[in-house]
Amino acid sequence: MGILDPAPGDRVLEIGCGRGVAIPLIFARLTTGTVTAVDRSATAVAAARRRNSEAVAAGRAAFHVRSLEDADFAAGSFDKVLAVNVNLFWTRPADAELTALRRWLAPGGVLCLCWEPPDGTRAAEIARKAERAVAGHGFGTRTVRDGRLVAVLGLLPGEGRPGQP
Repeated sequence: MGILDPAPGDRVLEIGCGRGVAIPLIFARLTTGTVTAVDRSATAVAAARRRNSEAVAAGRAAFHVRSLEDADFAAGSFDKVLAVNVNLFWTRPADAELTALRRWLAPGGVLCLCWEPPDGTRAAEIARKAERAVAGHGFGTRTVRDGRLVAVLGLLPGEGRPGQP
């Protein structure tokens, strides 16, 4: 979670949460923050809810069965957005999705798109295509490589919420 770097009170959206493996890693960095997660698979979301039942019971995690294109959140709802191995950002135009993500992120928010391609030679291609798409929607961009992991960060200008570092 070093690349995402959630602050203690951040509101995080995870796209394609699968079975909820990343949620405990995010919660290790949050004290008052929350995680909202979406995934198309009802089976995966049920497993994620079970895995993270304490956070759900405490009202600090919510899991939704829906695709990103079917999700709808209020403007400025999230400080950070995480997607791991969600290919739509580099395999096809993701204009509607990136427009929505920009709207849902608060000023100073960060979009963190990560991939661990099985063939390390594809990392540069993935980063180039994703960075171009993200930059095309008004984000500042930065690409981070850590071993086989490649992350494209979309950075919004502005200050975060009051009380956030």
